[in-house]
Amino acid sequence: MRDLTAFVAGLPKVELHVHHVGSAAPATVARLAERHAGTTPVPADPLLLAEYFTFTDFAHFIEVYLSVVDLIRDAEDVATLTYDIGAGLAAQNVRYAELTLTPYSSIVRGIPAEAFCEAVEDARARVARDHGTQLRWCFDIPGEAGVASADITLETALKHRPDGLVSFGLGGPERGVPREWFAPHFAQARAAGLRSVPHAGESTGPQTVWDALRFLHAERIGHGIAAATDPSLMAHLRDNDIALEVCPTSNVCTRSVPSLHEHPLAALVAAGVPVTINSDDPPMFSTTLNQEYLVAASLLDLDEAGVANLAKQGVRYSFLDEPAKARLSAEIDGYTTAFTA
Repeated sequence: MRDLTAFVAGLPKVELHVHHVGSAAPATVARLAERHAGTTPVPADPLLLAEYFTFTDFAHFIEVYLSVVDLIRDAEDVATLTYDIGAGLAAQNVRYAELTLTPYSSIVRGIPAEAFCEAVEDARARVARDHGTQLRWCFDIPGEAGVASADITLETALKHRPDGLVSFGLGGPERGVPREWFAPHFAQARAAGLRSVPHAGESTGPQTVWDALRFLHAERIGHGIAAATDPSLMAHLRDNDIALEVCPTSNVCTRSVPSLHEHPLAALVAAGVPVTINSDDPPMFSTTLNQEYLVAASLLDLDEAGVANLAKQGVRYSFLDEPAKARLSAEIDGYTTAFTA
């Protein structure tokens, strides 16, 4: 198989499933851990973070993730983190990203909802000005915190709605957290014009995806890889044009999939399920969006044209408006033509 590294590096892309705190670079995490030394288990040495970010299972990943969340303790931390993430995405030629934010986690740690929203909007404006990358937000309910967290997430979305907010999500553990608990919150968010993008079928079976469709009226599914075990679900996703936000390396690191070789991406694509390629929590999984495209290209045996089509599929299932989708798709076509000439 040809080396696609240079092609992917320059390819204009979108990122539809990437978490805010989970995108903190090791140097940023280490600096914050040093600042809060004595009150956090997170190591302040960047070299030790790789070991700290080695997960035994999905529950352990959540535990570690929340310890990093706890390092973000004021609005300045929020703005700095957000800007750095935007700059990092721009360096990978990401033109547009829908970043998953969990405002509840900051609010319960003492950051006022209004200050949180102002901080991310300030960073969004500076990223667009300095790098040309457009950031949008998905406000995510942390499932492990229950219905009370959903109440606060929804209130923040509706009362303090930042200009960049486009969607409403549900993350965290799936086991013991039924999707139907949050049906009223998603109904209100959808009524306010927000799109439904819950996680489902990452660490549990296909029923969680069915529940996300039935109770939350999901328009895209975060992960959703368990659909590969249910032919009727794959047919439903295909026939209703509901895309999965697939994050291959993440699925292996959280032990949701035993290995990349056993990842169901190819089976999903073969069944006609729409997929987009994403990075989830890239520094925690020692990956990047560019690397995830290379992984997908290997799993699907793609050449440059195939990878470009995968990038255009990400554009198609984004929440960009149609003129912006057309412009970005044309940019991908132009880049591919020039690169392969």
